[in-house]
Amino acid sequence: MNRFRKIKRILRASLLTLAAISCGYAWAGPNIVLVLADDQGWRDSGAYGNPDVQTPNIDTLAGEGMKFTQAFTATAMCAPTRQQLYTGLYPVRNGAYPQNSFVREGTKSLAHYFGDLGYRVGISGKRHYAPVESFPFESLNSADVAYDKEVPEMDLIREFVGRDAEQPFLLLVTSRQPHTPWNKGEVHYSPGELSVPANMPDTAETRKALAAYYREVSDFDSELGQVMAIVEAAGRAEDTIFIYTSEQGPMFPGAKWTLYDNGVRTAFIVRWPGVTEPGSETDALVAYVDVVPTLIEAAGGASPDLDGSSFLDVLNGKADRHRDYVFGVQTSFGICNGSMYPIRSVRDSRYKLIVNANAGQEFSNNITVRDPADYFESWQRAGEQGDEFAAERHAAYRKRPAEEFYDLETDPFELNNLAGSTEHEGHIERLRQVLNTWLEKQGDADPMATEKNATDRMLPGGLRKLQTARCGGGG
Repeated sequence: MNRFRKIKRILRASLLTLAAISCGYAWAGPNIVLVLADDQGWRDSGAYGNPDVQTPNIDTLAGEGMKFTQAFTATAMCAPTRQQLYTGLYPVRNGAYPQNSFVREGTKSLAHYFGDLGYRVGISGKRHYAPVESFPFESLNSADVAYDKEVPEMDLIREFVGRDAEQPFLLLVTSRQPHTPWNKGEVHYSPGELSVPANMPDTAETRKALAAYYREVSDFDSELGQVMAIVEAAGRAEDTIFIYTSEQGPMFPGAKWTLYDNGVRTAFIVRWPGVTEPGSETDALVAYVDVVPTLIEAAGGASPDLDGSSFLDVLNGKADRHRDYVFGVQTSFGICNGSMYPIRSVRDSRYKLIVNANAGQEFSNNITVRDPADYFESWQRAGEQGDEFAAERHAAYRKRPAEEFYDLETDPFELNNLAGSTEHEGHIERLRQVLNTWLEKQGDADPMATEKNATDRMLPGGLRKLQTARCGGGG
């Protein structure tokens, strides 16, 4: 860590504290900017090893901050993911566990905690949370912008960042990219030149979909770059915790709406000058519910009783471990064309156990029913023409066993289910017990009952989508 930069940051924080006291603010901690992608796979940037997609701004941020290699959301759907990230509570506990959902009455979020610490708290871009009383952010979107047009507005972001230099701020910049329909972006990708991920059959339709998706990943990266430039131009980069995270996986089989790593593992990079070591990397297991307590502690506050816990010691280099386990909760009833298919999971740094509570039912959603990009159906066609891998991948997405167990060290794409292996009986039983204990604490001991009650936690608009199945990309 650069000693001069650390001393400079301490002096600056002291001056800001004195200014805050004189203005009546509780504390002048670091500014915080969190930029959130929408359905970007954790691997899909140069910084995380993707050889094809162009992401110069993500890559630059990784070179300036700390890259987390084992960060996780608990569910690969937009509304539950965002609401756990903002509240520090897992989906079933906070109430927002199906898609198009809302948290329980009285639930607090970053907006409350940082408002109490004297911060300005704002959001620009996609919301996907409710009710507003639980998320009282200052809106940095034009008042007349429709829900599906809520995108980060750089002029309003610039004004927010540059306003009142003596009061710290927390800003969420929530993109709508690279969410389907993958029709934006200036960077062209040639389908024939791409490397197809190991879990996806190599068909022309798969390559075409990847090219469109990567184009929109690059477009998100340009948005990230604009926000980075705004913070720099305002002279706030040195006293700002700048976070980029990728949300959940994209709308490919085995990613969004699943608990495989391609769904719930997320890119997470933190740049905090004087605290995070530039270009550093950590394998510490962290969860989205840990972000709220971490940021509260970084700002000098005391975290309330939440599901998450602070990983500040990982950021400042005092620790290289955080959690022993991360958990997954998938509520499929409520997604577009979704079946009654609750999924739960637990993972340590190497092994993962997935429980499919209604394994007798076929798993369905927009990919299996509508498949507008035709890539999933192309796997079926390839299988019928003799491609055994394509046939297996197509079948495995729709029909799964009651338990799945994976060794992520030897099988990072979770292709080889070891649930029946006697060699791993001890690990399977250990993870099964850990998962059951956690489900009890979450009030989720019977996932089928939780799933059946999903409509009670959905907003009216989400229920209408469910009833009519006019869902587009499904959130």
